[in-house]
Amino acid sequence: MLQLRPGCECCDKDLPPDSTDALICSFECTFCRDCADRVLKGICPNCGGELVARPRRPAAKLAKFPASTERVFNAACQQGAATQAD
Repeated sequence: MLQLRPGCECCDKDLPPDSTDALICSFECTFCRDCADRVLKGICPNCGGELVARPRRPAAKLAKFPASTERVFNAACQQGAATQAD
């Protein structure tokens, strides 16, 4: 089951479970659309995988299967993305 992490790993923007702005890779690394497009160019800086829209869990299921509260933040993300572009 997807963790539905609560924030962007790159800029720490909040990404609630119903956000249409959240993108993930196959390892569930989570990024906002702005960072995914502008900074990362659609590629996960952690694994090199494709970033795709994160599915939204129906509100009725969130009570039984809540989203993760664990935040993953990597301040070096934007710097690492700049290095990859070089």
